[in-house]
Amino acid sequence: MEDAVEQLIEETAVPETRPQLHGLAPGLRGRVAIVTGGSRGIGRAVATELAAAGIHIGFTFLDDGGASRVEAQEVARRLREMEVRVVAEPCDVREPGDVRAFVSRVLEELGGLHIVVNNAGIGLDRALWHMSDHEWEAVVRTNLDGAFHVLRATTPHLRAQEWGKIVNIASVHGARPEFGLSNYAASKAGLIGFTRAAAVELGPRNINVNAVAPGYIRTHSLTERVPAEILDRARDRSALGRLGDPADVANVVLFLCSEAARHITGAVIPVDGGYL
Repeated sequence: MEDAVEQLIEETAVPETRPQLHGLAPGLRGRVAIVTGGSRGIGRAVATELAAAGIHIGFTFLDDGGASRVEAQEVARRLREMEVRVVAEPCDVREPGDVRAFVSRVLEELGGLHIVVNNAGIGLDRALWHMSDHEWEAVVRTNLDGAFHVLRATTPHLRAQEWGKIVNIASVHGARPEFGLSNYAASKAGLIGFTRAAAVELGPRNINVNAVAPGYIRTHSLTERVPAEILDRARDRSALGRLGDPADVANVVLFLCSEAARHITGAVIPVDGGYL
C-alpha cells in the first residue's frame, strides 16, 4: 500500500520551478518611468538600472548651480546610450506647479507613464532643540510633501490605465531614528505611512505601491554629510559588516517594478545589510 502511494506521488508531482530574476527586463521594455532626484546617488543608480531594462526615463534634478546641470546632462547622455528616450529637467518637488509641468512633459514626450520612483530627498541634521524652522520645513517638504505632489500628479494617469508601479525611497531611520535626525526620521516615517495608505487606495486599480528603506548607502552626500566615526559605527552594526552601494537599492527597485512582484504592495523592504 505504501509503495502504491509513493508511486502516485511521484507520478503527480509537479517539478519545482524557481523565478529567474534575470527575466525581469523583457517585461519592462518600452515602459516609461519617472525618477525624482535622478541625477546623483541612489536616484542615478535607479534610473540607470531601469534604463538597462529598456525603460524610458524622465528624471528630475534640483538646479542649484551650473555643476548640477552639467551632472544631469551627463546622466541623461549615459541613459540615452542605452537606447532609451530621456527627459531630464530641473524640478523642485516642493512646488506642485513644477511637478505638474514635469509630469505633463514626460507624458507628452515619452508617450505614457507606468512607473514612479519617489527618490528626491535631503537631510539637514541637527539636535531638535537647535533646529531652525527652515531645517525642519525643508526636509519634511522635500521628503514627504514632494512624494505627495508627485503621486497626486501621476496617479490619475496610472488609475485610468489600471496599471502602475510606485516605489518610494524611505529610510531605515523612519523605523530606527538616531541623534540629530528628528526632521529626517519624521519625514521618512511619514513616507512609510503614506506608502501604505496609497497602497490601500490604489490597489483596486492594479497599482502596486511599495517602499524601499535603505540603510547607510555609499553616496557623495552621505560621505560628505556624515562623520567618518558614524559610518564606522554603522558598518559595525550591520550584520554584513559593510555599507551598501546605490546599486543594491536600485536592484530592489527594479524587482518591485516588475511583474515578479505583482502580488506585493504596501511593503517596506529594508536594504540595510541587516542594520535593523
